[in-house]
This record gives sequence, structure tokens and C-alpha cells, in this order.
Amino acid sequence: MPRSKRGKRGSGKPGSLRQEVLQLQSNKAHLKGVKNGVKGESAASDDELTSDVLSHYSSASDTASVLEEGTGGEHVDELTAQEEMEDKLKQCIDNLMDKSAKTRLAGLESLRLAFSSRVLYDFLTERRLTVSDCLERSLKKGGGEEQAAAATVFALLCIQLGGGDEAEEGFKILRPILTTILMDNTASMAARQSCARALGMCCYVSAADDGEDLIKSLAHLEGIFMTSYPSREGTLPTPKPGCSGLHSAALQAWALLVTLCPASRLTVLLHLHLSKLQACLQSSDVNYRIAVGETIALLVELGRDIDENEDFTEEKIRFGVEGIYIDSWMRRRSYDAFKEVLESGVRHHLQFNPLLRDIFGLGAPLIVDATIKANKISRFEKHLFNSAAFKARTKQRNRVRDKRADVM
Repeated sequence: MPRSKRGKRGSGKPGSLRQEVLQLQSNKAHLKGVKNGVKGESAASDDELTSDVLSHYSSASDTASVLEEGTGGEHVDELTAQEEMEDKLKQCIDNLMDKSAKTRLAGLESLRLAFSSRVLYDFLTERRLTVSDCLERSLKKGGGEEQAAAATVFALLCIQLGGGDEAEEGFKILRPILTTILMDNTASMAARQSCARALGMCCYVSAADDGEDLIKSLAHLEGIFMTSYPSREGTLPTPKPGCSGLHSAALQAWALLVTLCPASRLTVLLHLHLSKLQACLQSSDVNYRIAVGETIALLVELGRDIDENEDFTEEKIRFGVEGIYIDSWMRRRSYDAFKEVLESGVRHHLQFNPLLRDIFGLGAPLIVDATIKANKISRFEKHLFNSAAFKARTKQRNRVRDKRADVM
């Protein structure tokens, strides 16, 4: 495998993807028969989500389909649909401030569905402080279920804001709260797991380039999963109920952040963790064993200084007329982390979210149909050329990470 496929966004098979795009664009009939063809993944699509709120978020996509296929002959007022969708979102945000916990939970669930299924950068940029304040209140004062939902929505908010200054500002405020819940042994296990995942994802897309947030987040996550390490005598501790799930979430979030570390730090991490993780392969919990095995493979891959990764089975993820190759444990961890947060909406975000497209080297979002280009391009251009939104470039897989090497 060429070195260019390791450690760089957009790695894949040169030339083949471009040829496939051209072929697929010229054969739309064939495209209709392809349903998110990915090995071992659910064929569920956004259309299968039945939420009343979610139906409004899919209106833009439905409009595009009508324009593209020319069926029905009816003019769709996209502006009206947009206004209705924004009114629904505003109501969901208002519900986060309701006195009823049930109403707040319903609002969080609606926002989760909306944020995972559509790119809402313009809408959220104007309201990010209000949403962040509501999420902070839910994390501080809500019950375990509300805390878990709020942490997930915050991770989605960071993805929506694209890792720019806005997301970094929110992460600076909420990181201490996420870590407090994560480290609290009396907190709900579901809330702690959700906070572990949110801490990893938000740090991955939003942490400043000075590395301080990265160092602190790594340390907090280590403090969780290292309690599963064997004793000096080599005996694995007996896990308490629910702890294995928490350890898995913390370990996977930590592994995602490890991919941002400079080479000098990776050497230290390999020395500290590799042998202990190998012992954890004897854990009684199968899901934790899987997380441990994948993390070991990632650490070994990051520590290699060779061109070939012959032990990884390449996989292709298709979305629309495009696709990405998952050709390393590093890219697998990144993709899985986004899929875990975005769920069935991950393919939509791969198509239209500039942050994910930058991380996976896809370039600007494709506008396939000229009839909808005028409606879409201005919104994307404003986002694409916002330099703050692409700080992820400096945080991705470059083996020489000068900005963080000295700090860490």
C-alpha cells in the first residue's frame, strides 16, 4: 500500500473513484438500485425515520428529488418548507428550557434526529450560544437520561459547527462539565458513557491547536479504562455491572484522540498501554474485548514505519455517487466514531457536511443537478471558505505534527 494512503485525508485508490463517479452519473437508473451498499451495515435510510420533526428536515432532499426526476409537475416552495423546518427547530430549542423533564427530553431527541440527518450550519451559527446554554443546564441539573441525551446533542452540535471557533468556544465551556460527569462514580452509567463519547468527538473536531484540551481529555479518558487493567500480579479486576460499557466508550474515544498525537507522544503511549491492553483481551465482556483488539491494532499501525498494512481488510463506503475507502485502522476509528454519533445520517453528512468531507479528503460537496445548484451553492460556499471551520486539517494524520509536538 503506498505511503500516501496512510496518514492523509482522501486516501484511497487513485483514479478509480473519479472513474466511478463519472460512470454512476451517466447511469442514474443503476443508481436507483443501489441502497447504501456497505458490508455489514444496516440499509436503513433517513426515509425510515418516522419522527414528525424529522420529516421537515428531509424536505430539502425531497424537493431536490422532485426537481431532478420531474415527477408530479408541482412547484415546491422551498422557502416555505425551510421556514417551517426552522420554526420546528426553534420550538425544540424552547422545549429545552421547559420545567418538565419529559418535554426537555423530547426536545433533545428531536434535535438529535435533526442534527444527525441534516446540515444546519447557518441556522445553528446564529443560535449556538442559546443551544449551548440549554445543553449546559441539562448536563448540570438534569437526570441521567437527560444528561446522556444532552451530551450526544452537544457532540452533534460540534460536528454541525464544523470545528471552527464557534465549536471551540462551546467545547471550552462544556469540557469541564463533561469530564465531571464522566469521573463521577455516582452518576448514571448511561450519562457517563455518553459523556465519554462526546468528550472524544468534541475534542477531535473542536480542540484548539495548542494541545491543552487534547492532553486533558486523553488523561480523563485514560483514568476510566485503565481501571480495567490487570493488577501487578497480572489478575484482571472483576468488572462492576455496566462498567465494561463505560470502559469501551472511554477506550474508543481515547483511541480517536490518539490519532491526533505527535509521533513522540505515540512512542510513550505504546510503551504505557500496549502490554496492558493485550492482557485485557482476556476480559469476560466480549464487546470490551472487541474494543481492546481494535485499539491494539490502531496503536500498532500508528507505531509502524512501513508502507504496507497487509493485516487490514479494505472496505468501501458508498454514499450518493461517491465513496471512501476504509483502508486502515486509523480511518476505521474515525469513520466509526462519526457513525456512532450520526447513526443513519452519516452518509448524508459525508455528502454535504464540509467538516466530514475535509476529514475524509472528499473536497467540496458535489452539486450533481444543475437545477438545484443555484439554491444550494451559496450556503456551501460560505461554509467551505470559512477558514476556521477547517482546523481539522492541522489535526489529521500528518506524521509531523509540529504544533503539538512541543506541547506534548
